[in-house]
Order: sequence, then C-alpha cells, then structure tokens
Amino acid sequence: LSLIHIYPEMGARASTMDISPKDNSTCPVIPDDFRCPISLDLMKDPVIVATGQTYERGCIEKWLDAGHDTCPKTQQKLPNKSLTPNYVLRSLITQWCEANGIDPPKRPAQLSNALVPCTAAEHSNVVELLQKLSSQNLEDQRGAAGMLRQLAKRSAENRACIGDAGAIPILVSLLSTTDVSTQEHVVTALLNLSIYEENKARIITSGAVPGIVHVLKRGSMEARENSAATLFSLSIVDENKVTIGASGAIPALVQLLSNGSQRGKKDAATALFNLCIYQGNKGKAVRAGLVPILLELLTETESGMVDEALAILAILSGHPEGKAAIGAASAIPVLVGVIRNGSGRNKENAAAVMVHLCNGEQQQQHLAEAQEQGIVSLLEELAESGTDRGKRKAIQLLERMNRFLKQQSQAQAQAEAMAQAHAQAQVQAHALVSVSYTHLDVYKRQQQGHEPALVPAHEPAPWPLPGLGLDSAALGIDSFVRAAGLLSSFLCLCRFLLAPPVKTQYPAPALQQDAVAAVHHCRDAPLQLLHFLCSFQIHF
Repeated sequence: LSLIHIYPEMGARASTMDISPKDNSTCPVIPDDFRCPISLDLMKDPVIVATGQTYERGCIEKWLDAGHDTCPKTQQKLPNKSLTPNYVLRSLITQWCEANGIDPPKRPAQLSNALVPCTAAEHSNVVELLQKLSSQNLEDQRGAAGMLRQLAKRSAENRACIGDAGAIPILVSLLSTTDVSTQEHVVTALLNLSIYEENKARIITSGAVPGIVHVLKRGSMEARENSAATLFSLSIVDENKVTIGASGAIPALVQLLSNGSQRGKKDAATALFNLCIYQGNKGKAVRAGLVPILLELLTETESGMVDEALAILAILSGHPEGKAAIGAASAIPVLVGVIRNGSGRNKENAAAVMVHLCNGEQQQQHLAEAQEQGIVSLLEELAESGTDRGKRKAIQLLERMNRFLKQQSQAQAQAEAMAQAHAQAQVQAHALVSVSYTHLDVYKRQQQGHEPALVPAHEPAPWPLPGLGLDSAALGIDSFVRAAGLLSSFLCLCRFLLAPPVKTQYPAPALQQDAVAAVHHCRDAPLQLLHFLCSFQIHF
C-alpha cells in the first residue's frame, strides 16, 4: 500500500464554492488543497497518481482514457497508471465541510459494485489455499498465507473473491502465530484485503484489531510496518477510529514512530494522523508521549519526517492536552525555525500550531518567547507570500502579537511611573525621618533642662537609620507609604511637645495617650518601625 501524502501540493487558485452552506450564509472559499487541479472543483474521490499529485478520480481517469501518459500538473511521464485513494485528504475535506456547515461531497458509486466475479477455477484455488491455511502443518500455513498475500495484492477482484470465500477469520486466527514468516504473510494479506471497502467491515467484525496490535507490538519490523499500514487503512472508516483507539494501538504506533525503520515511521505517522482526526484519540496520543517524538523529528531534517510531524502537531494543538504538551516541550524555537526555513506547507502548519499556543493562559509567555525568536518579521513575510491558509494564520498571530506589544509598552510605562512614585515616597520618608530626628533631639534637650535650640531646617539624617530596616524594595510601596505616615504622626507629636498650648507642664499620662493614638493610627505599619519608635525609651 502506497503511503498517502497527507498534504499534497496542489497550486490551484481558490475561488468561491459552487455548493451551498446549510444555513444559506455566504459561501466559504474552498482551500486549494481540496480542489482538483483539472476541474478546480471540490474533490469527492481524491486519488494519487504515480507522481504523488492528487486528482479527482473521474477527472484523471478521463485524462488517462484519452491516451495521455503524463501527470497533468507536472507533465512528468507516469511510470504506471495506478490510482491510490487519498483517504486522509478525503477525511480532511469531510471535516472542512462539516466545520463550514456544508454537506460533505458524496462519492461516486464504489468500484466494488462493478467488479467481475471470480471464475470457478479462481474460487476453487482460493478454497484450496484456505484449507491449507487451516491445517496444522506449519509449512502449509506459511505457503498458503504467502499465496493469499500475493493474490490480494494483484487486483480488486482477487480481494473480493478471497473475502467472499471466508479467508479473513482464518487469517485473523493466525496473527498470534510464533512463526515469523507466517505472521508477516498474514498481516500483509489483511492489509491488502483491507483496500477493498467491504473487507474493512469483515476484518473489524472478525475481531482482528487486538491481533493486529499484538503484531504491531511484538512482530518483526516488516510485520510491525504492515500492521501500522493496516490500522491506517481500517481507520478510514470513521467508526473504526474509535475501535482502534480503544484497542491500545496508539501507544504501539507511537513506539514504532520512535524506534521503527524509515518505512515504519512513515506508516506509524500516517496511521496516527488519521486516528487523531477523531477528537477522543488526541488525548491518548498525547499521553502516550507523542509530542516530544514529533518535535524530535522536526529537528532531524534528514529523517524526512518533517511534513508528517507538523501535520500531526497541527491536529494535536487544537486539543487542550496537546496544546499543553507542546507548550511544555519548549516547541516555540523549533516552530519559529520552521516558519523561517521550512517549505510553504510546513510554514503553514507551524503557524497553525503557534495560533493555538498563543491563545489562553500561556499566551503572554509564548508570545514573549516568539518575539525573542524574531517571529514578527517572519510572520509579515508569511502574510505576504504564504499559502492561503498560511496567510490567515500569520495575520491572526500578528494581531495577537501587536496587542501583546501594546500591552507590554503600557506595562513598561506603568512600571516606570511606579518607580518614580517609589522614589518620591522614599525622598519624602527621608525628609520626615530627618525632621523627626531633629525634633526628637530638641525634645530630649528640653527634658534635660537645656535651653531649646533652634530647629534646623530639614538637615539630612543618617540613612538608613540603624536598626530601622526601612527599605522600600523590601517593604513594598504600600508598606513604605504607611511607614512614612507613621513617622509623620510621630513628627506631629514631637512638634506638639515643643510648643505646648499652655505654660503648664504637659502631663505624662496625656503624652502617653497621644503616643498610643499615633501608633494606633498607623497600626498596620511594619513591626520593625514600631520597634524603632519604642527604642527611644522616653522617660516621663
């Protein structure tokens, strides 16, 4: 089974749809990738030709039937005329239609309905192979499984004939065999049979998924590769995505993506992409450790897995667990690097992931990190010359970045204003303490019977005061201002003592009451200030 190109390059210009939304609203624009390069219409049954380009099946068949042997878009000569269904693209088209309130395009009648029935001789041959497959002789089993594998590969008619003959339950029963060659033949035969639509249901109802997952975990590398490809083929049917996801297949696919062969990684990535289209499988993939592996593949450009890794990340980033895992894995520098140096499609997917990351609780943090990585100029370039989807994502990110930069500028201005107020409060507190020291000195001189000295005008006092611990940075601006208020109250008390309203000596109890009132007025001031004021030990 040829691997499916998840995001084929199409290149057709987007235009207004020729289909009607369910709500009669303005028709959305069809993404370029969803249009057939020949007809420019939304594809119903996309297929891939030998050059890797995708076309509507009916259009490319007419092209080939007309005697052409080249790819319409690239003009390359086609080495063969085989057409491989692009199931992933078809799933994406269906998702897009549902998201935009549009009826998904109906596929043409299935080719299976027009298959020529197998001959009596062919049917007899298949029955004979099934008898050997059911025997207890290991050599017979191995040989029959290998023959069925080859027959199922050759034509749709053979796949239908083998399925109709009841081969699938017998093959499923042999998935747990300990013979490596037999196991490889069996799982590959199921893969080839699954291409025929009716066989997909037969494979699922026969309980094959647990056996396929067993091979995926413990089989040879070839068997694991073909198990992953089989799961992908079966997951094309939406309800099968749920069944496969619940079978424990996702952790095994993640493991193959991590340590498999090049082909195994491709098969695992394709299966994971298709399975994660179903929302319920996204969290399972994240919890299986998929995100760090995808980011590692993004940094290994020689692995040839950048396209697949970004496509899966773009799907996962829309899920809360996926978004959190991508953010926690320090993905921003990697994604910005892709936007800087990647292909058009990869830039688009990297920007799509960034849109999800730069939204929500961690938005400010991610935007700040992206700004440090120099993303603004890259987004401006992408908004000018990227793909249609890439342009939309770049514009979204630029809008969020501009709001962030504006908020950052306002916060900086506010911080500067706070710092200035901080400094002013500190200067005022210095002056208050200086005056308090001066008046306190005069008061003590009076108590000792000396003549009152003239009060000097705001002479600076030593700073910081010994034992006071009055520091604006440590106390915070609010506590610092309260401290200044307490010193101000103490200053007023000292001034009152220096100039009593009557000639009689001010009674000690009243002085104590005023002192207590002053302290009570600023009772929420820092304790170290109260300790400082009490340390004067004024005697009455």
